[in-house]
Order: sequence, then C-alpha cells, then structure tokens
Amino acid sequence: MTTPQERDGHERLREILPIPDPPTPPVRTFDARDPETSFPVIEPLRPPAGAPNIVICMLDDVGFGAPSAFGGPCATPTAERLAENGLKYTRFHTTALCSPTRAALLTGRNHHSVGMGGVTDIATSSPGYTSVRPKNKATIAEILKLNGYSTAQIGKCHEVPTWQSNPFGPFDQWPIGNGFEYFYGFIGGETNQWYPALYEGTAPVQPERTPEEGYHFMDDMTTKAIRWVQQQHALMPDKPFFLYFAPGLRMRRTMCHANGPTSTAGNSTRAGTACARRRSSARRNLASSPRTPGLRPAPRASPRGTKCRPN
Repeated sequence: MTTPQERDGHERLREILPIPDPPTPPVRTFDARDPETSFPVIEPLRPPAGAPNIVICMLDDVGFGAPSAFGGPCATPTAERLAENGLKYTRFHTTALCSPTRAALLTGRNHHSVGMGGVTDIATSSPGYTSVRPKNKATIAEILKLNGYSTAQIGKCHEVPTWQSNPFGPFDQWPIGNGFEYFYGFIGGETNQWYPALYEGTAPVQPERTPEEGYHFMDDMTTKAIRWVQQQHALMPDKPFFLYFAPGLRMRRTMCHANGPTSTAGNSTRAGTACARRRSSARRNLASSPRTPGLRPAPRASPRGTKCRPN
C-alpha cells in the first residue's frame, strides 16, 4: 500500500477512510513577505474524475411483478424509459421485511451481520437482531461522503433503533450518522401520509400545508428531493451527489394520493391467480425470471383484489 507521502498533491489515498490528510509541508521561511514563502493550495475533497450521480429509489411492498418495467400491471413509464437505456438486475436480495432489506441494501452485507435480522420494532439483544449497525460496517452513503459526494436521504427511514427514535438521540444510527448529510422524512415503519411525523435532520418539523390545502407527503418528499438536487447542483456543480429516495406510501395503500388511485384502480383489482400467471409470463419474456416453478395455488382465504380508494 502506498503512503500519502508517495502520492502527489493531486491524488488522494482512498484505500483508507476517512482519507488521510495530506502531509504538512515543512516551514522553511519565517516571513510571509519572503518570495520563497509558498504552501500548497487547499484542495476540497472530490471523488475521482467521472464519478456519476447516484439515485436509489426504495419502494415499500413492491415486488418485481408489480411495475410495468418488469411486465407488471402498474404503469411505471419513467422506469420503463430508464430500463430501455440501462440495465435490469434480476437478483436483488430482498429479506421480505422492511428494516433488514434496507440495511442490506445500504451496506451491501447480509442483514444479520449488520444487526438487522428483523424490523427495528422487534429488536432483541440476540446477536444479529439488535437493530444496531456495527461501527465496522459502513453504509454506501458514508463511503461516498468520505470520498467527496453530497449525500441525502428523503422519505422513510426504518433503520433507527426504537430507543433512539426521539429528537434527543443519540443520532449515530440516524441517517446523519449513517453518512447522509441531509435527511427529510419520518423515522419508523410508517406514518400518516396526510399528517406525517417528520424530521429534517434531527429536528421535528411540521408540514407547510394541511390536507385541506392539498398536502400529501408523497408530493412533499418529491418536492424536497427535487429542490435538494437543484440546490446541490447550483452550489456544487463539480461535486456528484447520492440521493436515497424512499417513499413509504405502499405500506398503507389506503393513504394513496387522491389523484393517483383512479388511474390504476382498475389494474389493482386484477389480482389473484390469473394476474399472477400474466406477471410470471411477462417476467420470463423479459428474462427477469429465467426459470420459475409453477405458481402455487392461492390460499382459500386470500382476497381476490384490493382497491385503493382516495382519502
């Protein structure tokens, strides 16, 4: 491994995080007026050239079979456009639970190894189930921040231990302790989408409008995300960003936006075995599910459809 002294002034030692400070040059003159008085310029920390902006969208309770980008009945035209010009990954490891999946995604590790064997609400002192991320297991946000990225988490955060879910901390397991420089959203598994319990950073905040004035958290968090990106780009155009956008709306479909369900309610009611067959066939055609076993029969008590009603 090379040392900071072996790197020139324009390179950073990135094998160690935080990146070590450059060595302090020796003082050879004692008068600022001396023409030989010269020191290296202060260089802000930046990622390597060509580092991309990164946006991760984490959706609650939405599987591969739901969005139209993977052959599902829910229209996702933007995701389709992105997929046409990019890549579709087919082996995302979901743990079928909220907190563990998020912890695994944000760290790139098995959820038990980062203390999230279950949701934070049922944490115990048993190893792997404490809901406390070990200090030697960094998040992608922390790694990117320490390499010069701007980082933000907006929306749902279900990775904070329940005994830390208060405005007095400690905050080492909050987004700001996980590498996110900015956070706007709610802590926990769910919140009322019209009257959300919100935090900005670690401070409780109130929505700027009421539901009667048209407020809905999905619109609010989307606006916050757009403004954050715009502001970041305006003030730091040479600095890439990492945005973790995590809506919590699907956790309670009865809290859908009043303008949203009408266009998809017809499709939402086409649940059941027939719809499952169509989804499975579409995924095979898209190669997102190359080999799938036969569909299991639906339980007798399984509802044949659910309809998302406004308000």
